[in-house]
Amino acid sequence: MQYSFKEVFGTLVAQKELFDVVAKPLVEDLIRGKNGLLFTYGVTGSGKTHTMTGSPGDGGLLPRCLAMIFNSIGPFQAKRFVFKLDDKNGVDVQCEVDALLERQKRDAMPVPKTPSGKRQIDPEFADMINVQDHCKVEEVDEDNVYSVFVSYIEIYNNYIYDLLEETPFDLIKPKPPQSKILREDQNHNMYVTGCTEVEVKSTEEAFEVFWKGQKKRRIANTQLNRESSRSHGVFIIKLAQAPLDADGDNVLQEKEQITLSQLSLVDLAGSERTNRTKAEGNRLREAGNINQSLMTLRTCIEVLRENQMYGTNKMVPYRDSKLTHLFKNYFDGEGKVRMIVCVNPKAEDYEESLQVMRFAEMTQEVEVARPVDRPLCGLTPGRRFRNQAFREELAQKLEIRGGPISGETEEQSASEILLQNFPPLPSCELLDINDDQTLPKLTGVLEERHKLRQKLSEEFAKNVLTFKTILRELDSSVMSKENHFQGKLSEKEKVITGQKTELERLEKKIKTLEYKIEILEKTATIYEEDKRHLQQELESKSQKLQRQASDKRRLEARLQGMVAETTMKWEKECERRVAAKQLEMQNKLWVKDEKLKQLKAIVTEPKNEKPERPSRERDREKPIPRSVSPTPVPGDVFKTRGGGQAVQFTEIETLKQESPTGRKRRSSPSNADPPEDAADSEWTDVETRCSVAVEMRAGSALGPGYQHHAMPKRRKP
Repeated sequence: MQYSFKEVFGTLVAQKELFDVVAKPLVEDLIRGKNGLLFTYGVTGSGKTHTMTGSPGDGGLLPRCLAMIFNSIGPFQAKRFVFKLDDKNGVDVQCEVDALLERQKRDAMPVPKTPSGKRQIDPEFADMINVQDHCKVEEVDEDNVYSVFVSYIEIYNNYIYDLLEETPFDLIKPKPPQSKILREDQNHNMYVTGCTEVEVKSTEEAFEVFWKGQKKRRIANTQLNRESSRSHGVFIIKLAQAPLDADGDNVLQEKEQITLSQLSLVDLAGSERTNRTKAEGNRLREAGNINQSLMTLRTCIEVLRENQMYGTNKMVPYRDSKLTHLFKNYFDGEGKVRMIVCVNPKAEDYEESLQVMRFAEMTQEVEVARPVDRPLCGLTPGRRFRNQAFREELAQKLEIRGGPISGETEEQSASEILLQNFPPLPSCELLDINDDQTLPKLTGVLEERHKLRQKLSEEFAKNVLTFKTILRELDSSVMSKENHFQGKLSEKEKVITGQKTELERLEKKIKTLEYKIEILEKTATIYEEDKRHLQQELESKSQKLQRQASDKRRLEARLQGMVAETTMKWEKECERRVAAKQLEMQNKLWVKDEKLKQLKAIVTEPKNEKPERPSRERDREKPIPRSVSPTPVPGDVFKTRGGGQAVQFTEIETLKQESPTGRKRRSSPSNADPPEDAADSEWTDVETRCSVAVEMRAGSALGPGYQHHAMPKRRKP
């Protein structure tokens, strides 16, 4: 398997090299007023905590970040309590008097704090923060003042706890730590309410606060790691900065000019499989919550990636986990995000490492927007150093003015320069009472000096008048310009007031729209849930209908087969019955036809003389002739329902028999004419002969297809 990353470090990489590539750009952005997020990700026991904290003699990313921050802003830090964080994720600036009162209250506490310069470093972590690189940001705004605040929280079983919170110690009824709540500030940034935030002034003090919270963090011994982190640790560094005023002495007392940036260092708990760690009870619950929060992080990244790649607008499930909800702003573009993937080369971690690297590679495709830089305050840059230079020069001047020798020398040189324009005075010593040259010379010199002084006075007066005139003109021009500027300033103030009013209106409108958007997003989420449920129900219904349709088609096919089979069966049965009925009717017709033929033959038979009755000897000699029955014709064979066969005979066989003598004995000879009653006897003989008939019927017991019907002979009275 091959995975691509922006940078790959070996197992022997130094902490400094890792810091320079990964964390140093985030610290530079922090000092420039931008947010950053750095977290370590990997399976349990892969070295995440070691990467973040380090080891004795080789500090990790966290102490190196702190050292770089204080190396950069060390000479520009504000005094304590000049910046004061509020409970709504904001920051206020206090004047020097209020800050001094706060410091006095702090110093008046029963246990006074040790000054940062004389702080005793805990030997347990002294080697971790002894960073000799002295790394710092090159371009730091020297006209700003800075303050650093740190806080430390953990996310345990999807609850947030403050690791720096001081709880009263009670052996009888120990009070469990209270979980904290996430809230959203006016800039839609997430923060933890009631979280302890400590102002620190040095690397040692900041790392001491971290180490204090680290001892409270939940760890446990598992099958895979002797000191396995059972929670996600989040160390937050906030940097407040504000510009100096125009004189470069104090902090500008305008809250709008304060910049609050944040760097979050996250040590994620490692993902683990319970079948390998053999976790039970609380360890099993902890592992489930850890894996669930990491799965939510992965889901959020995947949804962001899908929205960017395919242009969709799916809801990112930040609220499913406290971890993703806390860093929602970073994933929405409010800062830079860096992830360090820690991989253990153990063969047992092969499958988990593949999943970790697959997810980490996918996160590189997600791009978030960068926040816009804050505008400048409009003051002249370089105020701090100019003020310092002015103070140094003023101190030197005061020292010069305070010395007696240097002061007299300065005054004497000024008077000498002024008296150089006057003629020198002659010697005024009178040695003789009759000396009449010294006084006239002195008088002449004094008169010249007096004239020169008058000229200087007149010139000075003219200069004063000229200067006054210039001052009046300058004053009038200044007044006119001031009035002009005041008019422009009032116009600008009106414009600014109008713009502020418009901004307030737009902000209110934005809040209203954001509230509406939030409601619409919630409504859209509800509708999406309903839509998903309805789609699932529709799919189940359609599948059910498809099954019913397929069952119906199978049933129709089966019924059609049964109908066709039954139809064919009944058609055969009807054909058989019709054939049988036809045969039966034909038999009846044949029987009737045969009867009619017999009757016709009897009726139309000519009347012959009756033969004489032969003697008994002759009767015994001659056998009585019988009519020969015709050869039976075989009938049709049909299969029965029981599996047998039945024969249907379709021919008629008639048996005729003639009596050798009549039924009545005649007294007259055979050749004589028959008497009158002979017709009756003949009629009687015809009736007698027709009284016996043979009719063929199917299934007769008299033979194959024969049935005899005998009618009693009707005798005449």
